[in-house]
Amino acid sequence: MNTMIAPVLALVSWSLLIWVWMYAQRLPAMTKAGIKPQDARFPGALTGLPDAARQAADNYNHLMEQPTIFYAAALAIAVAGHADGAAVALAWAYVGLRVLHSLIQASVNIVLARFAVFSLSTIVLGAMVVREWVRFLS
Repeated sequence: MNTMIAPVLALVSWSLLIWVWMYAQRLPAMTKAGIKPQDARFPGALTGLPDAARQAADNYNHLMEQPTIFYAAALAIAVAGHADGAAVALAWAYVGLRVLHSLIQASVNIVLARFAVFSLSTIVLGAMVVREWVRFLS
């Protein structure tokens, strides 16, 4: 698994797992609350759902945001032929931190813990990009 593609596929797989988790939480909660699928055509219609259903959905949305930059950076590093051990390690660190972020948000949802992990993952992503710029410009 000494490739940039493995962590990319791992985070895609994790995102799909969170998608399943989101609907496993959301659909029963909507039924219990008497919310019909068409009633949910606007995001605000689901704000009354229990925390577990909202946290899973919020986390899924978060996995569609900053990780898109990770995917682009990781694939650019791979295409440039710069996927050395350090780049792969940084990519796996990013994935691990995003998984940890998900676990915190979908369970205890302690904002300071989430923010700390999110910040660390952003620093790792930044290190990946800065490292690639240095290699690209030299």
